[in-house]
Amino acid sequence: MRIEQIKTKQLLWINITKPTRKEIDYLQKNYQFHHLDLEDCLVKIQRPQFSEYHNYIFFILTFPFYNNQTREIVSSEVDFFIGSKYLITINDGLNDTVNDFFKEIKNNDYNKKQHMSSHPVNLLYAVLQRLQSHTFPMLDHVSEDIESIEKRIFKGEEKRVVKEILHIKRNIVNLRKIMQAHKNIIKKLMNTHTKFFMPNQINIYFTNILDRTKDIWDILETQKENINTFQETNESLISYKLNEIMRILTVISVILIPANLIASIFGMNARFMPIVNQPYDFQVILSIMLAMMLAFILYFRKKDWL
Repeated sequence: MRIEQIKTKQLLWINITKPTRKEIDYLQKNYQFHHLDLEDCLVKIQRPQFSEYHNYIFFILTFPFYNNQTREIVSSEVDFFIGSKYLITINDGLNDTVNDFFKEIKNNDYNKKQHMSSHPVNLLYAVLQRLQSHTFPMLDHVSEDIESIEKRIFKGEEKRVVKEILHIKRNIVNLRKIMQAHKNIIKKLMNTHTKFFMPNQINIYFTNILDRTKDIWDILETQKENINTFQETNESLISYKLNEIMRILTVISVILIPANLIASIFGMNARFMPIVNQPYDFQVILSIMLAMMLAFILYFRKKDWL
């Protein structure tokens, strides 16, 4: 059974990783949670939710997890059951933050006394704070990627960074989807009507969680604006360079038109063709071509097209 627990006189913390039917049946038997809540723990729903009952609160939050192999930020789900004497956390095993915190408390008496000697809401606050703190390094990493993109764009690597820009935009979109519901869930948690086990004085702690949630969202908004701006800049530079290439090719084509015309004229099989079969005929024809090409070049420079 994948159930670990820490128990003190004041509080019980049960932590479950990658739950199976066996663990869910155990919770159903010992705590009589609503069967729909328990079923949600078995399925990765990727959708935050909140349910309040007369004796417990159940809610789901998603947190970001960085996949080193794919370099993609994906969603990791954590489910919470909180009652007057217990906190139950269920995670999908992707994000180790909850499991690491659980081990810290279990293996350290000081941490156990600090977090397991008061109300379960205090422990819930500590868990949520750890999960939020785990998000900030990912935000910093995205910001560093955006700065790198900015430098590479102005080094002339416009074509090479197109894929990187799309990769960063995907991670920002994923982060926004993961974090967008946190504010509402925390507000519902603070406004719960089950006042007998959710003390009013704890709201000051959850206000801090709420403020950090807003800070994360503000950072994501800034990152979204920055990467969109750099994408537009990169596309403008690529378009500018492409236009320059097309302009040069067009000018070259126009300059060569007179030479092609002269060559076509003197290539006709006319009986009385001037200059042809005369001394220095090739040099004369070539000079005419060069003179016309030079005239076009001077005209284009005068018009500031070159």
